[in-house]
Amino acid sequence: MTLLEWLLESQSNTVKDTILTVQNKRAILVDVAHQAMGKNRDNINSLEELSLLASTAGAIVVGQVIQRREKPDNAYYIGRGKAEELAVLAKDKQADYVILNNDLSPSQIRNLEEVVGVSVIDRTEVILAIFGTHARTNQSRLQLELAHLEYALPRLKHLWSHLSRIGGGDRGDRGPGEKQLEVDRRLSFDRIATLKKELKRIQVRREEEVATRSEDFTVALVGYTNAGKSTLMNTLAHIDQLTEDKLFSTLDTKTNIWEFASGQKVLLSDTVGFIRNLPHKLVESFHATLEEVRQADLLLHIVDASSPDAESQIEAVNKVLKEIDCDKKDTIIVFNKIDNADLIEVEILRKKFPDACVISALKGLGIEELEARLEKIISARQVVLTVKVPMENGRLLAYLHQHGIIIDKKILDSHYKIRLRIGHRDLFKAKELGLKTKKG
Repeated sequence: MTLLEWLLESQSNTVKDTILTVQNKRAILVDVAHQAMGKNRDNINSLEELSLLASTAGAIVVGQVIQRREKPDNAYYIGRGKAEELAVLAKDKQADYVILNNDLSPSQIRNLEEVVGVSVIDRTEVILAIFGTHARTNQSRLQLELAHLEYALPRLKHLWSHLSRIGGGDRGDRGPGEKQLEVDRRLSFDRIATLKKELKRIQVRREEEVATRSEDFTVALVGYTNAGKSTLMNTLAHIDQLTEDKLFSTLDTKTNIWEFASGQKVLLSDTVGFIRNLPHKLVESFHATLEEVRQADLLLHIVDASSPDAESQIEAVNKVLKEIDCDKKDTIIVFNKIDNADLIEVEILRKKFPDACVISALKGLGIEELEARLEKIISARQVVLTVKVPMENGRLLAYLHQHGIIIDKKILDSHYKIRLRIGHRDLFKAKELGLKTKKG
């Protein structure tokens, strides 16, 4: 049993249900806007996204509330008066939960629950619940457990506030004993340290694994969750991995070979989707998974062109890329789902992002243009050579065919005369295999 399971087993059923699932529970969504009047669309989009998050987690949305405040209320976040209104709405809608599109302190959650009369959870907890349903590998489970513990740690005081000191001894013996809170904190810190060490080992292994691919041109798909990255991976790599119209359907990085029509090959990695206000601790926990992004030669930033919130989603992804030090990488923005998009809106996006490609991963539209853009980038990092390869050096010949683009090939006596285009990194390896070069 992991510490997270132990904590959940030890807590009340209400807390357990909150952390683990809101499946088939009736929920009212609340968004608190701290913006100037008139900027209402951003808050509507944000509430629509929270609704999608809640639905993905399995909740049944029965009401939505937007409150505008200059700053959060220290005690209730939404204010006492609004909390009392929310209590009436929750009773009328027979709600099981109130979900806030903001991160709350433990005391704010406790105060709200006392007034509203139902369980209150915040945005981070919903995201953790969704991640929990999609964590399938050992790495993603460890990452998720770490994120859960770091989220729960400051909330332990609230969870155990009903307990008194335990395990005390007589006067002059062991002292009054430890609070259960102190026990839990120590256990939590120990488990967090263990998880971080294990994830660090995984990250080192991942770095070594990625380093072995240094001879290959690597491309990472990044983007807002549900932008169609996995569908694009299927199209480009000619595979048939499961795709779902859900947030965070991919938590583990998947890498496949993308072969262009010209014969050029690159390694293509699909990564976890990003989201607005993605919890910082979650980003930290998933550093090992994001190693493919940090090591990639090029990023394809996939954007759902059919979303009315496309520009805001681009900003959200760029924010996460900056957080993991990948904001300076060579990047091509790719507007996907144009088969479902408003053409006028697409043109507006293209004017704002003139270097972007426009595709439909599902229909296979625009893929040739995308390949041409990448080939141009790759070619700029390659040299054209004329080489002689002895026929008996089959290893070198196979390497050139695998890592270069053969332009012309002739048989002359006991060797091949080959004209090819090859990257600098591949050329270095080829020389180690005995290649002698002549430019042009």
